[in-house]
Amino acid sequence: MAQILTIILNYRTPAMTLQAAEAALREMEGIAGELVIVDNDSGDGSFEMLQEGVQSRGWDVRVLQSGHNGGFGAGMNFGMRAGLRDGSAPDYYYILNSDAFPDAGAIHVLLDYLESHPGVGIAGSCIHGPEKDIHFTAFRFPGILSEFEGAIRFGPVTRMLADHAVPMPVPEKSGPVDWLAGASMMLRARVLDEIGMFDEAFFLYFEETDLCRRAALAGWPTHYVAESRVTHIGSVSTGMKGWDRVPEYWLDSRWHYFVKNHGLGYAVLATLAHVTGGSLYRLRALLQWRGLADSPHFLRRLIVHDAKSLVAAPVRRGGQTAGNGPKGTSGRKEGKS
Repeated sequence: MAQILTIILNYRTPAMTLQAAEAALREMEGIAGELVIVDNDSGDGSFEMLQEGVQSRGWDVRVLQSGHNGGFGAGMNFGMRAGLRDGSAPDYYYILNSDAFPDAGAIHVLLDYLESHPGVGIAGSCIHGPEKDIHFTAFRFPGILSEFEGAIRFGPVTRMLADHAVPMPVPEKSGPVDWLAGASMMLRARVLDEIGMFDEAFFLYFEETDLCRRAALAGWPTHYVAESRVTHIGSVSTGMKGWDRVPEYWLDSRWHYFVKNHGLGYAVLATLAHVTGGSLYRLRALLQWRGLADSPHFLRRLIVHDAKSLVAAPVRRGGQTAGNGPKGTSGRKEGKS
């Protein structure tokens, strides 16, 4: 019987993390495997609260302390390296956000899908909000044209470049996509043994994009599984919904994604495409007396950030390309309880 290691990453949301764990444990009934909670160095007493919460509920769940907040990918890698309690590696890893709650059958459906589709490397759920509103979580890989389309915010251009827009229409049935948001995602362990885990150079954002792209290049496509449904509140740890300023780590991740996957020249062209589209959008907004949908000074900050990154690139890279994370280590135990 296939074994699953479910990993929930906590950062200063202990009460909600325990709710997510409760939902996951309910849906793991009848599945061989374990659940582990990783506190990503919250520093606010979360680790102790999680330990107490697990103990008081009588759960057979490990609570691990990462000891360093290296971001989403690093925290998930920490949990995956911890492996199963006996030190072995599972057949699948199921990663679940601390603000995501599997609906009835959600985990079973993902497992059955991967078991019945041996050529698929990664499978993700249909994500919806508390009011059953379906979230956009299926995407195309970003590129130069998608940067222009997303920045110009103009209907005719969007229609012309529809096949390049990063957000995909919500799939009506299960099937291949480029990449999925990592709120509820099952990963075949064999794939991670081949391509490595999350690239820890991404603190937050673009890490799932990069992982799915590496899997696709290795012949392991990602599939959206419409029958697996998960309720997601969204952006609780990151506060993304309340951003009035795009954080530096988002800009870092975007630049790193393009440089790593397409090269420095491509990254520059992607930024130029975004700046061109964004400038045209601002001109149209000015002529029509409309406010901007972007966060304040976003375009200026993007230009400054990427210009600095371009200047620093030869020094920072030092002749090396950022790695994909260690290969063949998905079953090693490195956690501390």
